Amino acid sequence: MPKTQPIGRIIRELAARDPQRPAVTCGAQTISREQLERRSNRLARAYARLGVEQGDFVTIALPNSVEFYLATVAIWKLGAVPQPVSWRLPLRERQAIVELAGSSLIVGVPNPADHPGTTSVPAGFEPSADLDDGPLPDRISPSWKAPTSGGSTGRPKLIVDGHSGEIDLDQARSLLMEPDECQLVCGPLYHNGPFSFSSLGLFMGHHLVVLPRFETAAAIDAIRIHRVGWMMVVPTMMQRIWRAVQEEPERFDPSSLRVVLHTAAACPEWVKEAWIGLIGPERLWEMYSGTESQAVAALNGTEWLRHRGSVGRPMVGEMTVLDADGMPVPPRVVGEIFMRSPQDHARYRYVGAEARSHGDWESLGDLGWMDEDGYLYLSDRRTDLIVSGGANVYPAEVEAALSEHPAVLSSVVVGLPDDDLGQRVHAVVQAPVGTAAEELLAHLEERLARYKIPRSIEFTDQLLRDDAGKARRAAIRDAAIARLNTR
Repeated sequence: MPKTQPIGRIIRELAARDPQRPAVTCGAQTISREQLERRSNRLARAYARLGVEQGDFVTIALPNSVEFYLATVAIWKLGAVPQPVSWRLPLRERQAIVELAGSSLIVGVPNPADHPGTTSVPAGFEPSADLDDGPLPDRISPSWKAPTSGGSTGRPKLIVDGHSGEIDLDQARSLLMEPDECQLVCGPLYHNGPFSFSSLGLFMGHHLVVLPRFETAAAIDAIRIHRVGWMMVVPTMMQRIWRAVQEEPERFDPSSLRVVLHTAAACPEWVKEAWIGLIGPERLWEMYSGTESQAVAALNGTEWLRHRGSVGRPMVGEMTVLDADGMPVPPRVVGEIFMRSPQDHARYRYVGAEARSHGDWESLGDLGWMDEDGYLYLSDRRTDLIVSGGANVYPAEVEAALSEHPAVLSSVVVGLPDDDLGQRVHAVVQAPVGTAAEELLAHLEERLARYKIPRSIEFTDQLLRDDAGKARRAAIRDAAIARLNTR
């Protein structure tokens, strides 16, 4: 068997091997491997009829659903590049991403007039019945995914993966995935983690059980009913599941779980300890990386108990901690984390941004330190980035949207500690007396995805930035926390 195979061939061979085995379940809908193969073939031919060609970006604006996977597989079969975005994105933000990508098709847009000059189809689109559902010739995408990020500048960027649509399943095996097991998909598929891990699972023959949206009871029930073997969660989900298990312990059956991987945000130590007690240290894994995947650190619960607070040792590529002058720092000294890919590693590329680099090292902006054994510890999840419920929120993007309101003179957006979300988005706004928070929130709802909208707003008549436009963000955050603590 060849080391790599085109995605279309992988899906076709899985269907031939066990056609009636379930491929994807979401809510009340389940499709078999054969249905995934045949329906995605017909859909691919429909997309081709609409103008999609090999190498094109295709924007997918669909919620978690069976339809999302049908669309994605169809795009891969044409050798095009799936470019997932939130189906709830405000129009203007989606327009900016589509313009940046130069997408040949948008899937999930109800109003074609929203994107003049770009072909679109609505959610629920069905291809013509006269289209063939038989096998397609193998076409290989130049990149198997191109997720988006708001970016530290507040402008969207595409992160185009360096791996093509010819898949090496060793990548899935390195994530401890086994063939033909059941994977629970808890997160939104427009995020890189759920998209990537579930796709790799699909190629391994997993039955994907996809939550339409994360609900604690639904996740607990799915693990028990479907005998889930592999799942990825973020710390917010872990906290909610653990609390629910304390209330109804008989409802939770972890016996089928082989691997629970958590990523996307720093995990509080008490949550980590609780899950080690819940499923055992050898089954709980943590991974630290970025969508760019220059390098990957990981560890399981057994290692974590020996290196409490660590996010792991580099397993792919290299990581180092540098000071402000770009010099390596000694163990246990905080600096900026830089990563370097292996020589033979397929390189990502940005569309709409430039990498932050020092020589051949690149940084995602995180701060941290390493111990004497080479285990990495995070001291902050970036100097300004807010990680709320596992989702990245860039303050510059929220501040840019606030600045469009005529009453806003200046604003600084920070993350405040939150027991449930890890951090919650908080805005400090310089505006005239009488400006209402409700007015600003309504303004933001037209411009930002829901998870980016501040959960609290406070007003000030003080200058928030100096003449150079710089804000003392850490001091503003500390002051906001102090005010909350005195209430």
